[in-house]
Amino acid sequence: MSSMSELPPQVQERLLRLQQLQQNLQAILAQKQRVELELTETEQALVELEALTEKAVIYKSIGSLLVKSRKNKVEVGLKEQKELLDTRVEVLGKQEERLRKQLNQLQGKLKRDLSSTPLGPSSR
Repeated sequence: MSSMSELPPQVQERLLRLQQLQQNLQAILAQKQRVELELTETEQALVELEALTEKAVIYKSIGSLLVKSRKNKVEVGLKEQKELLDTRVEVLGKQEERLRKQLNQLQGKLKRDLSSTPLGPSSR
C-alpha cells in the first residue's frame, strides 16, 4: 500500500479532516453519554423525592458536604437541573447528527478521490 505522501494534497487534506471529524464525533458521543447518565440520575432522584412527604428529612449534596434542605427546594433544583440536562442532550444530539452528516459526505468524496487516484508502483 502506498504512503500518504504519495496521495494528492487534496486527498491528504480530506483524510486529515476525516480523522478530525471522527475524533470530534467520539468526544461528542462521550460527552452525550455522560450527560445522559446524569440526566437519568436526576430523573431517578425526582421519582424518589416525589414519594416522600413534605416533612421528610432530606439532605442535599453540595460538594463533599450533605446539607439539610426542604423537599420543595430540592425538587425545584432538580427540575431545573433536569431541564438544563435535557437541553444539553438535545444540543449534543444535533452536533452528533451534523458531524455524522459531514463524515458521510467526506467519506463519499474520499471514495471518489481514491477510486480515481492511481496507487502503488504498478500504476506508474
